[in-house]
Amino acid sequence: MTLLAAYEHPILFVLVSYLLTCATVLATDRFALPKAEFDKAKIARSRSQTLFENLARLPVIALVYAGFFAISWRPFYAFQGTASFFIIFTAISRAKLVYIREPLVFSDIALVIDLIKHKEIFYATFLNAIFWVVALGYVFGASAAYMVMESSIVPREGTFFWIVAGLVIGFGPWLLPLFRFSNPPLVRFSEALLKTLDPKINTVRFGTFTTVVYHTIVWLGRRREDVVEEIRQGLHHILAEITGEDHDTGPSGPPLIVVWQSESFIDLRHFGVTDLHLPHLDYLRAHASQWGRMTSVFEGGYTLRTEFAVLTGLQPEDAYVDASHPYLRASHYADIAWPKRFMEGGWLTHFLHPYDRTFFLRDKALPLLGFQDMTMLDAFGHNPATDGPYVSDRKLTQRLIDTIQSSDPQRPAFFFVASMANHGPWEPGRCGALTDPVDIYTELLRKADDALGHLTTYLNGLKRPVWLVFYGDHAPLLKSFANPFPDPRTDYVIVPLGSAQGMSKSHASSEEAPWNLIKTIVRLAGVSRSNT
Repeated sequence: MTLLAAYEHPILFVLVSYLLTCATVLATDRFALPKAEFDKAKIARSRSQTLFENLARLPVIALVYAGFFAISWRPFYAFQGTASFFIIFTAISRAKLVYIREPLVFSDIALVIDLIKHKEIFYATFLNAIFWVVALGYVFGASAAYMVMESSIVPREGTFFWIVAGLVIGFGPWLLPLFRFSNPPLVRFSEALLKTLDPKINTVRFGTFTTVVYHTIVWLGRRREDVVEEIRQGLHHILAEITGEDHDTGPSGPPLIVVWQSESFIDLRHFGVTDLHLPHLDYLRAHASQWGRMTSVFEGGYTLRTEFAVLTGLQPEDAYVDASHPYLRASHYADIAWPKRFMEGGWLTHFLHPYDRTFFLRDKALPLLGFQDMTMLDAFGHNPATDGPYVSDRKLTQRLIDTIQSSDPQRPAFFFVASMANHGPWEPGRCGALTDPVDIYTELLRKADDALGHLTTYLNGLKRPVWLVFYGDHAPLLKSFANPFPDPRTDYVIVPLGSAQGMSKSHASSEEAPWNLIKTIVRLAGVSRSNT
């Protein structure tokens, strides 16, 4: 078929162009994962299942194609625009998986603004002016070229009607998951199709963007009320032990719980590093009621996932489709979050984190989870040019101490601290003359330990029962040391301090999960109270 003949049969021309688009997308989707990861994520499927899953990708491709076609009425342009769209998603997924071992997930779209604002923390400094010039030059340059070189096939009669109809067909279906009449069947179909929310498995089965679409549909229509309610009821009797009024006037004084989430902290001595000394962590281990290695929610990133697990007591599978970015719908979990229950029991609740308060939507999510007060980056007067990229643990420690001192000593209090000082990249200039990333990270561990010692000394001097939880949120992305870490479990300690010193010392380490940490400390605090 010649080009001129093709324009004489526009419907056939569009169909051929769409089929060519499908072939291109299906051929390139598999590159979202390196071959080894692709083969590992494969699951046994019959030929009919494989055919059905491939067919389930075609409507998504058709919708993207229809969008490009609706704004241009040019089949070749719709083909290149759609193919480029899917390939870009595939490339992003590939880059993400290579770096942090997870393909692109639907909730990553919510992080786009954070990515642009905080390129360094995402290791995305390549998103500079040159990148945007090239990217936007390609998008607008190619579009302009097609508009000039390819003729539109919009009908000459009723042109306005066809343009409007094309826009409705091309973009209207994307709104269907938002309506009550169409959402339930779409969700049921998507869940039946997916069967699992494992992003690697589904990326292999459906490709990156199609997986994103079906996961988004499930996210828009489902929440796990049954699991949340079950966990809430299970935690109720434990929470009652420590949120009752008896604790406010107990003979030892109102309890103080401090949870310190140390960014990217893992004791390298587990991996044969012998010249690292962490005396204050060792002291806490020796005096801990419980200590050991902590299960990793996610290695190398996504601090909010560990943070959410600790604050709510929920395992990732309990949060279901929310697990990848639980703060998007924090209100769904407010009733079972520990800070909310503490607050309802008359406790002071305070969150300290020396970073942008809008990052991960913490400014909106954490008050919903029960934090009455938040101390964020804007309270530190931090200047990256002179103070380094992140607020030091020592400075954060002093702010915590000042905050405790200024709080009402007659009320029980829960403080959650999320540090930043150990975060990568570990580049020259972070720690004096050190240039090797492993040496820089090791020095940051020493500084974190020093700050931990300063905090321990202060808390030990308080005339009230104090319980300190210290843990690393995930293993670092320290690829020059290990890629991946042979054991991504981090370290944790639960230590009685102040007037609670010496209560139930443990000499043997034990593995713990982040979602059990606060439940464990509540239990231990209740035991120590009954013993006083």
